[in-house]
Amino acid sequence: MTTTRQHAPAGDRRVRRTHAALQGALIKLVEEQDLGQISVADVAEQAGVNRTTFYDHYRDVHELAEAACTSTIDTLIDSLPALDPAPADPDADPARSLVAFFENLAEHAGLYRSLLGPQGSARVTDHIRSRISATVHVAMRLNAGAPPESVTPTDIPHDVPAAFTAGALLGVATDWLQRDSPRTPTEMAELTWPLLVASHAAAQDAKT
Repeated sequence: MTTTRQHAPAGDRRVRRTHAALQGALIKLVEEQDLGQISVADVAEQAGVNRTTFYDHYRDVHELAEAACTSTIDTLIDSLPALDPAPADPDADPARSLVAFFENLAEHAGLYRSLLGPQGSARVTDHIRSRISATVHVAMRLNAGAPPESVTPTDIPHDVPAAFTAGALLGVATDWLQRDSPRTPTEMAELTWPLLVASHAAAQDAKT
């Protein structure tokens, strides 16, 4: 999560401008080279600030990368479909939201390829995995008729099906990105959706 290192409140206009400049600089740089090759000096120079300013806001490049991805990660997770093989609306296309998931990955392919690749950030990878796992956990409970609950990645109970789904999605997405996205987002959704539904059905059967 974003960590503001200075005492100014996160909503301060100057802080927001600095965050935007640093995050925009990183996104530009990561399109040209791996995240592991980018230094604080590189980001500061690209953003037009000094290194002291960088360290006022972030500990290191990986923390900046996580911050730069937060809004995109939220969009990705919000786009994930509920794993319901029989949606209430028979005309609904639940796989469509999975298309949006892969479309968003494709839009920021350079950034995610660096973050999720072998020279990327384990911290960011774990952040994405835990966020997906928490979201899937809540969705599965709602599908089973449980009351809504607010679960954060830090307090999710041990939910093997949710963890399995999160790991599978992250693994498929990472492999796709590292291969330079050989299939379209629609093709990826069409291939992935039946696998997710099947794993969800198997998990439900195991509970009965």
